[in-house]
Amino acid sequence: MNEKKGCQTIGCSVKNCRYNDRGVYCELSRIEVRPCSERTGSGDPADESLCGNFRQK
Repeated sequence: MNEKKGCQTIGCSVKNCRYNDRGVYCELSRIEVRPCSERTGSGDPADESLCGNFRQK
C-alpha cells in the first residue's frame, strides 16, 4: 500500500466545496478523514467518515 503514498487521486462530487475541481476531483494534495459523529465504531458509513478539509465555496 505504501507504493501509492503521495500518488493518489482524490475523487470528489461535493460541488459546493471550494477545493472541488469541475465537480469531479479534489484539488488538495492531502485530505483529513474524520468521523462524522460521536457514534464512531458503529460500522455505519454515515457515522464513520467525513472529509475534514471541506470548506464551502
